[in-house]
Amino acid sequence: MSSRRHFLHTVLGAGAASAFAADSKLTYKGENIQFGLVTYMWGADWDLPTLIQNCETAKVHAVELRIEHAHKVDITMSPEQRKEVRRRFDDSPVKVLGMGTNFEFHSPMADELAKNIAGAKEYLKLSHDIGGTGVKVKPNALPKDVPVEKTLAQIGAALAELGDHAIGFGQEIRLEVHGKETSDLGHVQTIMQAAARDNVRVCWNSNAADLAGDGITANFAKVQDYLGRTVHIREVNAGDYPYDKLAKLLVAADYEGFVCLEAHSKAEDRVKALGEQRELFMQLVTAARMAVKD
Repeated sequence: MSSRRHFLHTVLGAGAASAFAADSKLTYKGENIQFGLVTYMWGADWDLPTLIQNCETAKVHAVELRIEHAHKVDITMSPEQRKEVRRRFDDSPVKVLGMGTNFEFHSPMADELAKNIAGAKEYLKLSHDIGGTGVKVKPNALPKDVPVEKTLAQIGAALAELGDHAIGFGQEIRLEVHGKETSDLGHVQTIMQAAARDNVRVCWNSNAADLAGDGITANFAKVQDYLGRTVHIREVNAGDYPYDKLAKLLVAADYEGFVCLEAHSKAEDRVKALGEQRELFMQLVTAARMAVKD
């Protein structure tokens, strides 16, 4: 229960809390959904001071830092440089969510698998040092001539190892729903069951595959209990992804975390467009909170 709800229920009483909800016409569910940015295209060429300033201007107060981009936050940083990155975020309303990496764990080659696990561990330490709370990794493929169940179990085992390692750094492993075949939510559910670690979580990625089979509601249910602190979306007003339905699902689940824009378009004024995307998605959240009952 959020601190606001806890206060209302313990200090004012359950009756007063219910009256407050009725007066506001908003469900308490979804009140802790926040908006952020993934530095995929919008932000990829911004150095760190520019990135922070532009996010402040757009009133987007959380960012997932993709590796190999202009902000140059990576494992080559010295302890002093890591402290400086942390200081910059501490002095800003913008929160660093952690690192967005491309580490993957499906390879049948033992040395390749070990290399990816070791790399992810280095970024867990970096995320901790700069004040982040997690590292994004991904499933990316199902190798031919390898049983699907074996690959999914291998990915889950790798995530379990990372989860155990991450505990010492206070970090979350965020499995982005990714890959032509591995974006199937049933496969992601199987991976998470194999991982079986509380700090190994799913990063919903707003893929076309979410709408396959029985649809977005049924697919969302497969991973709802595993959702982590980040969700990825594309531009709200582009394409045909049902972001209104996603907002309703997140509100109904009382999601507490950051919905981060991973933009694919080329906006003329990215700072202005970023603020507009925040407004568009948070309007969907407000509408969902008006419609969803406690």
